[in-house]
Amino acid sequence: MIVMKFGGTSVQDASCIERVAEIIKQHLHRRPVVVVSAMGKTTRNLLRAAELASERRLPDSLNLISDIENYHIAEARKVVNNFERTKAYRAISSYFGEMRDLVKGLSILRESTPRSKDAITAYGELISSAILATSLIERGVGAVLLDSRNFIITDENFTRAAPIFDLTNERICAHLLPELAAGRVPVIQGYIGATRTGATTTLGFEGSDYTAAIVGAAIGAEDIQIWKDVYGLMSADPAIISDARTVKMASFDEVAELTYFGAKVLHPSAIWPAAQKGIPVHIYNSKHPQAVGTLITDSTPKSNNLVKSITYKRGITLINAISNRQQSASEFLKAVFDILDHHRIAPDLIVTSEVRIAFAVSGEADLERLIADMRRLGQVQVRAGKASLCLVGQIIKQTADIASTIFSAIRDVRVDLISQGASPNSLIFITGEGDLEATLMRLHESFFAEADADLFGRLDSETVNLK
Repeated sequence: MIVMKFGGTSVQDASCIERVAEIIKQHLHRRPVVVVSAMGKTTRNLLRAAELASERRLPDSLNLISDIENYHIAEARKVVNNFERTKAYRAISSYFGEMRDLVKGLSILRESTPRSKDAITAYGELISSAILATSLIERGVGAVLLDSRNFIITDENFTRAAPIFDLTNERICAHLLPELAAGRVPVIQGYIGATRTGATTTLGFEGSDYTAAIVGAAIGAEDIQIWKDVYGLMSADPAIISDARTVKMASFDEVAELTYFGAKVLHPSAIWPAAQKGIPVHIYNSKHPQAVGTLITDSTPKSNNLVKSITYKRGITLINAISNRQQSASEFLKAVFDILDHHRIAPDLIVTSEVRIAFAVSGEADLERLIADMRRLGQVQVRAGKASLCLVGQIIKQTADIASTIFSAIRDVRVDLISQGASPNSLIFITGEGDLEATLMRLHESFFAEADADLFGRLDSETVNLK
């Protein structure tokens, strides 16, 4: 058994869906479970429709929903003959009716809550999975469409829900294993789930990756395949580094660090279900399925390169809190962490001394309230406009001169904060966001001037094979 997850750009239109159907057909002998994301930019457009409705711009919201409907129906007609006669068409028509009712309600309430956002964005996966399953059936594949909300059971943290694994694993096996045993191909939605009471939830950015890993671990799959529009994990962001290399092999620990510190290739939580069961994860390019891609597993051969990949985050804020000395050092630290916990903020980086603590915060944290609470403990200094860079590799901690190599490459760049040792696989530092791209270029040139051919591939534009 294998799990095959296809991202939004892999199913964004009719030609992509046809390509995906052929890829699935080539893997039927391995008994696949297919996990699918929403088509293209559907999730973003559905969120926009909800925003428009909550701003009392209902006609604009309804027009956008009609545009989304027309696009999906037009693409479905290209891959399924007589699409209007299928169950998928009737289901999709019903979904769009429900969406219109939902945005009308949002327009009256003048509010778009996390729960309502999950309710509307879930339709993207429900629609794309219906189209793909019907397309597979038309091509002779014994596909069966299942609703992930019946077995991905989560808490009520809408837009970033966490699975309740005992219930989820039990229900995954109950729903999927009989279909696989009967020789059918389950097609399910990524990204979405439901609470115990049936309210629709979502798993957050790139949540379909997480769904694939959860399902793969639950059924004991032999491989989890993540099909995207990229060639795999890269040595750096190719949008900045034109000669970035494809990483052919990486460990679970390395990829976990990279996704946490900014790499967009996988959902940050997607690695752990696979790692716990020792199931290999492959990242493939659905538009070039013959390319090597990236294999993620327990461990990889020792590399001649100290660093496997460099990732980054923009929009970092540095917060430096100085104790008013009205409490002990341990009480001060406890109070800081209690405040962070209250605001549900996990800093990317923390450095402490007896009366000071500095930490880096990214994302959509409510910093005003956080800072107001921190000021009860003493003085607070805030510096926005920062960026983090994280170097990841299995032998970083074992390499005595790694820091000197880094600082030699960026000797004229101001470093605000640096951390090494918390993880054996990474070194992270904070600098100004304006220095990010130049710093990344220098580091990549320093660490990848000579790349180990066994672990790094260079893209051949003529053959799209990795050399």
